[in-house]
Amino acid sequence: MSDIGTPARRSAIYLLDQIMGEGKLMAELIGGGALDRLDPADRARAQRLATETLRGLERVDRILQKHLQKYPPLTVRNALRVGALELCNGEAAHGVVNAMVTIISRHKRYGHLKGLTNAVLRKVADKGPEQWPTLRTPRLPKWLRGPLVDAWGPEAVLGMEAVQFVPAPIDLTPKGDAETVAAATGGKVLPTGSVRLSEAGQVSALPGYDTGDWWVQDAAAAIPARVLDAQAGETVLDLCAAPGGKTMQLAATSAKVTAVDISEGRMERVRQNLLRTKLKADVTVADAFDLTGQFDAILLDAPCSATGTIRRHPDLPFAKDGSEFAGLIDLQARMLDHALTLLTPGGRIVFCTCSLLPDEGEVQIEEALQRHSDLSVDTGVLDRPGLDPSWRTSEGGLRLRPDHWAEQGGMDGFYLACLRKST
Repeated sequence: MSDIGTPARRSAIYLLDQIMGEGKLMAELIGGGALDRLDPADRARAQRLATETLRGLERVDRILQKHLQKYPPLTVRNALRVGALELCNGEAAHGVVNAMVTIISRHKRYGHLKGLTNAVLRKVADKGPEQWPTLRTPRLPKWLRGPLVDAWGPEAVLGMEAVQFVPAPIDLTPKGDAETVAAATGGKVLPTGSVRLSEAGQVSALPGYDTGDWWVQDAAAAIPARVLDAQAGETVLDLCAAPGGKTMQLAATSAKVTAVDISEGRMERVRQNLLRTKLKADVTVADAFDLTGQFDAILLDAPCSATGTIRRHPDLPFAKDGSEFAGLIDLQARMLDHALTLLTPGGRIVFCTCSLLPDEGEVQIEEALQRHSDLSVDTGVLDRPGLDPSWRTSEGGLRLRPDHWAEQGGMDGFYLACLRKST
């Protein structure tokens, strides 16, 4: 029996087991070497299978439950999930079923369930492909969907889910002229100045990668640095800087940039990105609360729930349950308060989070204004190309959601606001 495709499928099942059984994130697993033993093609395939299974999990489970009297152990269930996803999306039944039966038959604990695996997947192969497109767009898990519906309404959340069900396009931030980068890469210039690629292929093979003409960064993630609008010669602090997209944006303005993050491993990536793009910044590994000094402008991309990035990271709502969010909200407030001590009188700070939860955005700014009488919100900085006035919020910030630009592929969810310190 051929083992072609089996290593990738086995690894995809492992990733799903770790995400749904152990609460680990995909990036954490891959960064920790979960796929290192695979060749590049299998590595990419394993990640794609796990990601697409998570993206379509509700559909996958609805199809499988028709053929299961009770749910098998998680590993077997995840093998069925990956197999069902492949079958429903046109993979040859013979190869998929044989691979999954082989994987389960070799499992020390669950080998006796190979017959179940075979029987269920053969039934899915028969009816699954025609059932798949008739099922609704997968919904977010209830623990997250409920708060989002409360915040933005059911129609908006349905729009977000529709965007999140489709693989996200690749966005590039140009170091120079956006039209030049778009022409070289076959992309389209978005209203805010990012370049969007509908089919990127291997990113490192694109024109301009080796010469550092651009870097990968979601269009929404590029907006906070544009709003901060660093000027040549200004001292600028980028807090929680890794992986460095915003650092490079700030450095490209010829400002004197200090990039700070607590993770040495993540900051090494920042150094590599700066080297590739031939940009300069002072890269410092430190705890933000240990920082001293004064800066003209600060960008604080605070640790958060990352609920705005689910279109790129569909593992998040299955690895997390919201229990850690209260601690993150408290950390954000403390980081903002400390960052304000580093800001010169008259200086400005952009606070942002890649979250869809108002408690990590709008509410943070409302409460910061109550704590600090010398702060005000600068709404004038939001008068920038591509920023729809309807995205503005009542306290003066900017709310970005996945359903914005839905017809162009959407964007990550973000919140940002620019605060000024009185002189």
